[in-house]
Amino acid sequence: MDLGVKEGEPLKRIVGKHVYANLYGIDPKILDNEELLRKTVMEAINEAGATLLEIKSWKIPGDKGGVSIIAIVLESHVALHTWTKYRYATLDIYTCGEKADPWKAFNYILKVLKPKYYTVNYADRSSIPIA
Repeated sequence: MDLGVKEGEPLKRIVGKHVYANLYGIDPKILDNEELLRKTVMEAINEAGATLLEIKSWKIPGDKGGVSIIAIVLESHVALHTWTKYRYATLDIYTCGEKADPWKAFNYILKVLKPKYYTVNYADRSSIPIA
């Protein structure tokens, strides 16, 4: 397959790093605290070296309620969704470029939420190199 890369030319690519996790056994008081979670996401973005463009949050009522937070960063996004009654949260951190480190954001959020256990996945979302 010809990718248009000529021998001896420097290669360029888009670097994409995607960390996503399921967090279990979290204190319901944390999971239901929209202000704390919003602040935590903003601080995690700063820890990662990313640039916050906009953040939105919603408190979801009902049996399967909790808090949802979506942060758009220059480098991509951070999403945190909680289900208070189930003591459960999902976290999605995706960054593009060399500068931002999604693992730093993940570890910061983990320290605040203090799940009893979690599963975490990583996907390399980088492009193939081109000249």
